[in-house]
Amino acid sequence: MFIPVTTEPNKILHTMGREVTPEEMRSREMKKFVKDMIETMYIKDGVGIAAHQVANPIKVCIIAKQFSPINNREDLVLANPTWEKLSKKQIWDHEGCLSVPNKVYGEIKRYTHIKVKALDKNGEPIEFEVKDFPACIVQHEVDHLNGHLFIEKARNLKPLVD
Repeated sequence: MFIPVTTEPNKILHTMGREVTPEEMRSREMKKFVKDMIETMYIKDGVGIAAHQVANPIKVCIIAKQFSPINNREDLVLANPTWEKLSKKQIWDHEGCLSVPNKVYGEIKRYTHIKVKALDKNGEPIEFEVKDFPACIVQHEVDHLNGHLFIEKARNLKPLVD
């Protein structure tokens, strides 16, 4: 079921998310919520989505399957994700966000190689490395879970011209 996307300005988008337990991740309610988040992400043409973006400030996000560093046949569900840089190399890239109205994009600097620790969709601990664009997606979604939008760090913000 589609969930309306929360857009800026909204206090939830600037709230630190609450960590979830492994038991919560295994619950029927969370499984439905994750399924609805995934449907919403694809309807809105996103490559990732955070729970904050559907008005639920918990530390859960999704990475679209085509960018999953683990299994590109399945959307990657991350709960309580953290990351650390594995390289000092950073790139400037264009980013947008489902929660920023008017299709505003900007240039943002992200690390190109990171290690991620999280709980998976079943509440089990996972750890993996990710590089390049998928690494940028993870960093963007983790920013959401910590109450930050890309527009706080980006330069050259402007609406996308179709």
